[in-house]
Amino acid sequence: MNHFPKLLSSQIGFDVAKTILEGFEHHYRVFREAAINAKSLFERGEWLAQQQLARERIASYDDRVAECVTALEDEYDAENIDDDVWQQIKLHYIGLLTTHRQPECAETFFNSVCCKILHRSYFNNDFIFVRPAISTEYIENDEPAAKPTYRAYYPGKDGLAATLERIVTNFQLEPPFQDLPRDVQCVMQTLRDAFGDLTPAPNFQIHVLSSLFFRNKAAYVVGRIINGDALLPFAIAIRHTSPGLLALDTVLLSREQVLIIFSFSHSYFLVDMEVPSAYVHFLSTIMPRKPKAEIYTSVGLQKQGKNDFYRDLLHHLSHSSDKFIVAPGIKGLVMIVFTLPSFPYVFKLIKDAFPPPKETTRQKIQDKYQLVKRHDRLGRMADTLEYSSVALPVARLDDALIRELEKEAPSMIEYEGDNLVIRHVYIERRMVPLNLFLQNGNADEIDHGIKEYGDAIKQLIQANIFPGDMLYKNFGVTRHGRVVFYDYDEIEYLTDCNVRRVPTPRNEEDELSGEPWYTVGPHDIFPETYGTFLLGDPRVREAFMRHHADFFDPALWQRHKEQLLRGELADFFPYDRDVRFCIRYPERFEEPGRPDARAA
Repeated sequence: MNHFPKLLSSQIGFDVAKTILEGFEHHYRVFREAAINAKSLFERGEWLAQQQLARERIASYDDRVAECVTALEDEYDAENIDDDVWQQIKLHYIGLLTTHRQPECAETFFNSVCCKILHRSYFNNDFIFVRPAISTEYIENDEPAAKPTYRAYYPGKDGLAATLERIVTNFQLEPPFQDLPRDVQCVMQTLRDAFGDLTPAPNFQIHVLSSLFFRNKAAYVVGRIINGDALLPFAIAIRHTSPGLLALDTVLLSREQVLIIFSFSHSYFLVDMEVPSAYVHFLSTIMPRKPKAEIYTSVGLQKQGKNDFYRDLLHHLSHSSDKFIVAPGIKGLVMIVFTLPSFPYVFKLIKDAFPPPKETTRQKIQDKYQLVKRHDRLGRMADTLEYSSVALPVARLDDALIRELEKEAPSMIEYEGDNLVIRHVYIERRMVPLNLFLQNGNADEIDHGIKEYGDAIKQLIQANIFPGDMLYKNFGVTRHGRVVFYDYDEIEYLTDCNVRRVPTPRNEEDELSGEPWYTVGPHDIFPETYGTFLLGDPRVREAFMRHHADFFDPALWQRHKEQLLRGELADFFPYDRDVRFCIRYPERFEEPGRPDARAA
């Protein structure tokens, strides 16, 4: 298919570009259908189905890319298209995007398809979108019947209570609210507690994104209050109080609270967006420190987030001069971990071989990371960005890091000119390793770290994740003070584990033995033994027994396993329980003849 006549080359270029765009549009229809279905599943309280929907949506992007690649190979022998035609393909594609409502995501899809077809040497040339070609500023859905990105409400006209009720009811959720006026009064009281009596300025208004954000068992109304020069973020959580009844569970008013629900340790939201860049721009106004790459990821467009992150990395490298170094902390048996001090992320590379007692393979480790990607992370497991063929300037790599890479993972690296190309790498947000946090912490910090650690593992096992290696070095402390798990090579589903008590010693020799005198199967877990490696520090022991004495009781673990086997899903809150209205304002929820809602 080389040396086409110019006219034929242009026509093939247009046809290929159109095929790729059709592949993207198929993907984005599936993406939006998932969000629309999430609303119906939330209304019916079908939580297991919603979990499955979230998993399938994550996998759907790669499926659509594969379908598009197959179509191009079958129809156009895509691998043999020459450079001139690829130039034409990209130019035609740009033309097709000039009035598109998701151009940045369509460009990323184009990159994904090209990188599947073309050799790596093409990855950074003119054939792909290294930089965006189409501006996303001021894109809006201007069709007459379309809903806008956000709605503006003016409380000065009808009053704040009536406005808040209208904001909620405009989403037209099918189940009725248990007592919406009561919940609105809770929102208003929380506003007064946080800001006092707001004096309305002439521009007093509330902006609310037009789609709900669905995750776990909650739906979130996300918006901002504008009053004078102040811009105040908020998120209102809607939950089921009982079958067929809804309630406002809380309102989050601080930027930090909103950042946590959009954090890298939570699963992606299901949200319907006609113009995703407009949603991301809106969210950037209420979370101005959060990179746009992370916002795209948090709303489910993880490939766009991954693409933007890589652009941010290249930009940072061109405006910095420090070197990548081996990350501080205890070295792992499975991963090489390195970081760039001026950039808040760590890079994780699987070693070629693993010393005892590790018994695993590269493929098994990659499967574990994929499991976490598709699982409900509950704010307790770090999201990872997975890349192939990442080129880093050799001059920016510390000598000690180069030696470790050459020694521990020679099959995963190659030199190409002035670059070191890493064939496969995971990238995560950098955190303070929990072991260092505890080692250097004062009494209050140790108490907080241990409470968070125990809470994290208890929530993970409620969500069917057994961490495997529970050493403190495998957990990190975020800038918000939350403890998050980030070492996945030994995780298992709790339902696949056999929770066992340590058998009674048969004799004194058993009791004094340094080795188990009982058989241990590959999936057996013994919670009573965890204190051996968790409670060595007396300060840690004191805090652990104060907050989590039940941690070492097999009954706790077995109870959660049985609940999972029955199909029961626990409630998880990406905010402190004491901000829930039923706990914060209990007097509003106590009614004659009705159980105390504080027990909910």
